[in-house]
Amino acid sequence: KTTVVHIHVINPSFYLFNSFAHRGELRKAKRIVVKLGSAVVTRGDECGLALGRLASVVEQVAMLQNQGREMMIVTSGAVAFGKQRLRHEILLSQSVRQALHSGQNQLKDMSVPVLEARACAAAGQSGLMALYEAMFAQYSTCTAQVLVTNLDFHDDQKRRNLNSTLQELLRMNIVPIINTNDAVVPPPEPNSDLQGVNVISIKDNDSLAARLAVEMKADLLIALSDVEGLYDSPPGTDDAKLIDIFYPGDQLSITYGTKSRVGIGGMEAKVKAALWALQGGTSVVIANGTHPKVTGHVITDIVEGKKVGTFFSEVKPAGPTVEQQTEMARNSGRTLAALHPDQRGEIICHLADLLVEKKEEILAANKMDMDLAVNAALLNRLSLSPAKLNSLAIGLRQIAVASQDSVGRVLRRTRVAHNLELEQITVPIGVLLVIFEARPDCLPQVSALAIASGNALLAKGGKEAANTNRILHELTQEALDIHWVKEAVQLVSTREEVEDLCRLDEMIDLIIPRGSSQLVRNIQSAAKGIPVLGHSEGICHVYIDSEAAIDKVIKIVRDSKCDYPAACNAMETLLVHRDILRTPLFDQIIDMLRTEQVKIHAGPRFASYLTFSPSEVKSLRTEYGDLECCVEVVDTMQEAIDHIHRYGSSHTDVIVTENEDTAERFLQQLDSACVFWNASSRFADGYRFGLGAEVGISTARIHARGPVGLEGLLTTKWVLRGDGHTAADFSEQGTMKYLHENLPVTQPQTSN
Repeated sequence: KTTVVHIHVINPSFYLFNSFAHRGELRKAKRIVVKLGSAVVTRGDECGLALGRLASVVEQVAMLQNQGREMMIVTSGAVAFGKQRLRHEILLSQSVRQALHSGQNQLKDMSVPVLEARACAAAGQSGLMALYEAMFAQYSTCTAQVLVTNLDFHDDQKRRNLNSTLQELLRMNIVPIINTNDAVVPPPEPNSDLQGVNVISIKDNDSLAARLAVEMKADLLIALSDVEGLYDSPPGTDDAKLIDIFYPGDQLSITYGTKSRVGIGGMEAKVKAALWALQGGTSVVIANGTHPKVTGHVITDIVEGKKVGTFFSEVKPAGPTVEQQTEMARNSGRTLAALHPDQRGEIICHLADLLVEKKEEILAANKMDMDLAVNAALLNRLSLSPAKLNSLAIGLRQIAVASQDSVGRVLRRTRVAHNLELEQITVPIGVLLVIFEARPDCLPQVSALAIASGNALLAKGGKEAANTNRILHELTQEALDIHWVKEAVQLVSTREEVEDLCRLDEMIDLIIPRGSSQLVRNIQSAAKGIPVLGHSEGICHVYIDSEAAIDKVIKIVRDSKCDYPAACNAMETLLVHRDILRTPLFDQIIDMLRTEQVKIHAGPRFASYLTFSPSEVKSLRTEYGDLECCVEVVDTMQEAIDHIHRYGSSHTDVIVTENEDTAERFLQQLDSACVFWNASSRFADGYRFGLGAEVGISTARIHARGPVGLEGLLTTKWVLRGDGHTAADFSEQGTMKYLHENLPVTQPQTSN
């Protein structure tokens, strides 16, 4: 029986090094230990190494090392490497002996004996290290092997020697690769655990990595295994949920499963080692190092603070996690959807009243945000006023009226067969995540639309409007509480990164970004499993036809470009029919733009007509978002359509003409979300369309297009009412026939 040696930490400054409290702080980690479990480095047949995974780990470690961080690796794999090598040698030896004995090479009866792990480790350690050296050499990174046993930690002098050696290697920018000396260590005692705060036994690589991380005062320990992290129940079981952040004291809420297919640690040992390291001042993340889609960046993602695996933290936040918020929103949202339309309308009207009644509190919070604003543009977006709040209240009451026939509306009724009737009805999408930047007026608008459509809402506002958003969210929950659905709208005010929110694909049904084109592109890129409703760019065109009226042209172009040039529905390219060039109308257009201080960029065709032209445009696909625009010349209306299809973003495009036939062809042929005749592009807005408000503008080809109001937040479900019907009744031998009769649509009295 093996005696487990307990190691007492003598260092008196053990508690002086605090771990990071939040994932975002992991970016500051200077000294990092990466622990590679047996399942990470070992092939599925447990004989040989998973070279692809190992190569990706090496690449990430080398990248972080080259950034100036101090990297250490605690690795498994010597046994597997040696097992592969010894099996090959035994088979080769047996085949030679059998061939000499029988005169023929018959291998079918040969069997490989069970190989002792210590012998495998002895045979594999040098090969494993040679492999690491060769891989790291590709990145001009030097490595050094350090084999340790319990005695190296138990004996004070040996422990100091080990510490000194590792410190010197790190000083010389060398990556130490550490492993227990499996060729000489005794087998572990199965039931021995980490005991107490100051005591740890080196019985597996989890405890070794924890002991080493604390001894070396590492900032971060990344423990890679074959599971995503720590679950509240064994992975693979029903309702097992990945724990994002684990706090000391949460152990009693965890049900552990079996250990890994290889190795000797198991999740319980990993958790105990992680908590031991955490108490020693080292932050810990347990994550999956075997998943083919994330292996190549799991380590760097963790160091960048992304939500990967389970993060161990000693600082428990006062409020719920974003996962808990989403769960509360979903549960309360289902109750919201079941309310009578009048009740949802009451909530929205009460919120509208609160915006007016509590305007002094709202404006006081808004002033706090504005006092912290860094520039005039931000001030303009942040600013609220009594007039804006009154307008918001009017818009919300419009939404309340529109909500009366939203959820549960029957779109189609069909008599499939006798006593078998089918209905298609509108239902909420589920949980919406709306991410918006500095505009606090967005919060009550989006909240009202979510309430009207029976959707739960997770709102993530910009930190620039934190104080205003907080008071507006409190008022929203006060309004919701009149029908006991307070939790249906949640404000994400934690340190969650947008990318992390986009990973909640099992909890969020639709993401709606409202903000800059860069924000939308980032979210579209990050949201791997969740649909995104939005537009990444607003490259809007105004086409001036040869039969345009002068007064309408000047008004529409000025309003489209100059009313609010930063808006996504502002004109970015002015297309001019060739016949208008060198006419008084064209001169008036240019003079007006110059008077409004609009910088003009010439398109290639326009530049060719001029001796001295404005700067030629670098790209015809530019969204300026400022007092700038491109001017280009086309020969026909069809050429204008072709230009917009090629360079536009399918947002909003305008024709100015007095020819009705030309206008109708433009309206029909142009494939944009919004197409206008003799009207400013700035009308592309939910409020101006009479939707009360919008959650955003979509240029997608499915679901909703253009300004998305209440209707765009609904989907449908099919309800079939029968009387014991079966599909077999309608077979060739059956007694029933399909009728498929369209029935008149009647609306129910409630939305249940």
